[in-house]
Amino acid sequence: QVQLVESGGGLVQAGESLRLSCAASGTIFGIKSMGWYRQAPGKQRELVATLSDGGVTNYAESVKGRFTISRDLAGNTVYLQMNNLKPEDTAVYYCKFLGYVSAITVRSNWGQGTQVTVSS
Repeated sequence: QVQLVESGGGLVQAGESLRLSCAASGTIFGIKSMGWYRQAPGKQRELVATLSDGGVTNYAESVKGRFTISRDLAGNTVYLQMNNLKPEDTAVYYCKFLGYVSAITVRSNWGQGTQVTVSS
């Protein structure tokens, strides 16, 4: 079982910054990728940014140049640095883990979500 603990959300004004963290723990044999998704009220969950174990990043067009995804040296914590936040970034942000929970079993897990609210 993999647990994901997110932190760092909050209320900020447009133009300000926030840093989200997501720590993965439990039975982890290897990580294929970790990433951030978000869901605004009345909208579908959408990809924000992902980072593969090989270091390949993928960003939504709407956040390119403003958000940066990274992982710590141990590899089990992923961060999302969000700069120049806009009101349209307001959403619940979810961390997603994709990795091996045994030598041959791949699982994906979601965090509980953290609210980011950007006021204009």
